[in-house]
Amino acid sequence: MSAHQDALTERILAALPQTQCTRCGYPDCRGYAEAIVAGQAGINQCPPGGQAGVLRLADITQQPSLPLSAAHGTESPRAVMWIDENWCIGCTLCIKACPTDAIVGTNKRMHTVIEQWCTGCELCLPVCPVDCIETDNASGQRTGWDAWTPAQADTARERYQFRSIRLISEERERLKKLEKRAIEKLSDLATHSHHTDPVVLDKKRQVIEAAIARARARQAQD
Repeated sequence: MSAHQDALTERILAALPQTQCTRCGYPDCRGYAEAIVAGQAGINQCPPGGQAGVLRLADITQQPSLPLSAAHGTESPRAVMWIDENWCIGCTLCIKACPTDAIVGTNKRMHTVIEQWCTGCELCLPVCPVDCIETDNASGQRTGWDAWTPAQADTARERYQFRSIRLISEERERLKKLEKRAIEKLSDLATHSHHTDPVVLDKKRQVIEAAIARARARQAQD
């Protein structure tokens, strides 16, 4: 991607409400911005931004304005989630689904939504096994960009970036722990294995060495 395309991507990204809701058909707001620049997505695929958002993107990209794509959703007030504490079983699935770490709680303990961090993306709704998550209107009659403030969008973007960095860090730590265990096992394979056949042990050694190589390759890519 050229410097011009990078700059255009950043301008488009800044014009999105940062819900990270995936309704546009892409995994996050940046993915959608990059797809617009690449000519792979239209400027009318962001329901949270509404028609005002389409106009913003039309101005940035110098493309003609379009009606909001019905296939990607409808313009609506900004939503905020809340959890019915009487039904929450503490499964943590909603915590893992939240793109801004707006849900706090631990395994088998009640979860709570931090309202000011919730983008109303609704990604927590389909993963809840007991349907204890509800949606509230957080902006009254205001829809699209009229329902958002720049400060709210900035907070959502920062929260998403922080979460992305945290997940990468946690994955690196997980891979390091797995590599350490594999190396320990490899150092004395006969003791760690139920097998005594040299042929079987040699095959297991090859499998472990290949797994270690893959883990190191993934860490190098990160």
